Amino acid sequence: MAGNEILNSAAKNKNDEFYTIYDDIQRELNCYISYDPNVFKDKTVLLPCDDPEWSNFTKFFVANFNFYKMKKLISTSYAANSKKFQMPVQLSLWEKDFPQYDPKIDDLHGKIFEMTECDREKFYLDNLQWRYLEGDGDFRSEEVKKLFAEADVIITNPPFSLFREFLKQIMDFGKKFLIIGNINCITYKEVFPLIKENKIWLGNGMGRWISGFLVPEDYELYGTEARIDKKGRRIVATNQCLWLTNLKHGRRHEPLQLMTMEQVIRYSKHKEVRGKPFQKYDNYDAIEVPFVDAIPNDYEGVMGVPITFLDKYCPDQFEILGISYNHGAPLCHIAGTSWNCQINGKDIYKRILIRHRR
Repeated sequence: MAGNEILNSAAKNKNDEFYTIYDDIQRELNCYISYDPNVFKDKTVLLPCDDPEWSNFTKFFVANFNFYKMKKLISTSYAANSKKFQMPVQLSLWEKDFPQYDPKIDDLHGKIFEMTECDREKFYLDNLQWRYLEGDGDFRSEEVKKLFAEADVIITNPPFSLFREFLKQIMDFGKKFLIIGNINCITYKEVFPLIKENKIWLGNGMGRWISGFLVPEDYELYGTEARIDKKGRRIVATNQCLWLTNLKHGRRHEPLQLMTMEQVIRYSKHKEVRGKPFQKYDNYDAIEVPFVDAIPNDYEGVMGVPITFLDKYCPDQFEILGISYNHGAPLCHIAGTSWNCQINGKDIYKRILIRHRR
């Protein structure tokens, strides 16, 4: 099963038990810390949708609580009985040491875990104070919304099936955030306008930058992108995910090094471009640029580029004008009878419409 098929199947079946690998979290967070060492200083960080026994987000922020000089860490979990797919429960032995543990309601209520100081000599979970939530821990509940209001930064891998709702809630609260989504979320009507207006942007990597996700034992593994690691953990690598954020990082301001149009035509490594003139769309005054590294640095007009351009997008170098969208609702009207960019009457796959800033 290909990466997109895995994610589409997960969203369709509401299988949202995809757990991010620790190394992926560390690699991404290091980019923000290297840009601004104080990005989390005196901040309250909320990790919704994160069971501490499985969530590497919780483990990571507990481990780095003192280093980041955080004010508070909050992690919430979803009630076990509310999940369609469940990871094996490993927290119960730790929970039973606490007087608030109640086996009668444990599977019915979500939990909240909080930390305001970290003793590195303790087992990481022992730094967390916890209690039951009144409800099941759904991020849309009023009690979890109160935590959104309290937080300075929201970080998690939200449910794939509820990505749009989750992002909208973050934006409604006006919070800083870092979340994981399907690459195709770029084209969502709830997402692209925010990217176009530079209110949100991609993190430091997409595709294989995110190496995979831990999945439950009953999750069927498909194809070459699924594996069982040395620890016996089941992992799927979709290669179709990205980090989405409004936290600043240095890579966002690194301009693309590009050739002139003449050089692209003469030297491009792509046979579809080399030795051929750039084509114009039938129904929109722009040229087709099928590869990001083929963007000419001396073209003054509008260019249609692949959506993967956003992984290299520098707002100081380019202006985003819109997006074409075939086989779906458009986000930018393309002049003529179609919402799609067309060449010789044929639709071209989704294109971001850009031009150079001068």
